[in-house]
Parts: sequence; structure tokens; C-alpha cells
Amino acid sequence: MFKITRLYSDENGHSRFEESKIPLKDAGDIGALSDAVSAKEVIFREVDPSYDYNFHNAPQRQYIILLDGEIEIETSLGDKRNFGAGEILLVEDITGKGHKTRNLTPIRRKSVFITLPDE
Repeated sequence: MFKITRLYSDENGHSRFEESKIPLKDAGDIGALSDAVSAKEVIFREVDPSYDYNFHNAPQRQYIILLDGEIEIETSLGDKRNFGAGEILLVEDITGKGHKTRNLTPIRRKSVFITLPDE
């Protein structure tokens, strides 16, 4: 199982967290695989150590895979969670009040965005 944290907007426009898991199936010698997920683009990103981005919406539905460092994400309701290297987010708060993101480690942090097709 892969643990995914989803960030989405509720019916009142507030950003919220939700935990989910992606099941894996035994694929023999090559390990365990999930079902395929359709994707649109892959974007590689690097941000400055001082990255501290006030409330904003995700530009599109996307997975974010953190490669290093640690971030804090705060929802519009004040719920804060920390995420580190190897964690995966599904960011879907493309409308509503958005979320804050800031670096917690003083490094140029790297991540990969995998954008998803429109629903």
C-alpha cells in the first residue's frame, strides 16, 4: 500500500486533509504494482530554502512527490501537517480558500509534480 495525503476543498471552500491508500498487487519478480493512473504532465521543481507561500490554490489537480527536505502545509481551517522526503500528496484544492506551504529545512527543496487530466 502507498499512503497518500489528499488536500481538497470542501463544499464551503475550506481546504482539508484526507488520508487514503493506493493498493498494490503482487507482480511476481518485479514486486508489487498499483493499477495505472492516467497522467497529463510531469514537472520537476526546486524551491529556495526560504520558500514560504501564503494562501494559494493548486494550479491543477496533481500528485506531488517530495524528494528531499520537509514542508509544513496549513489548511484554511488552521490544520497543519508536516511532510518529508518520499511522501506523496494529491493536491486538489484548485478552488476555495487554498492552503499555505513553507519549507521547514534550510535547503533548496526538490519535488516532482504529476499533473492529472481534468475530471
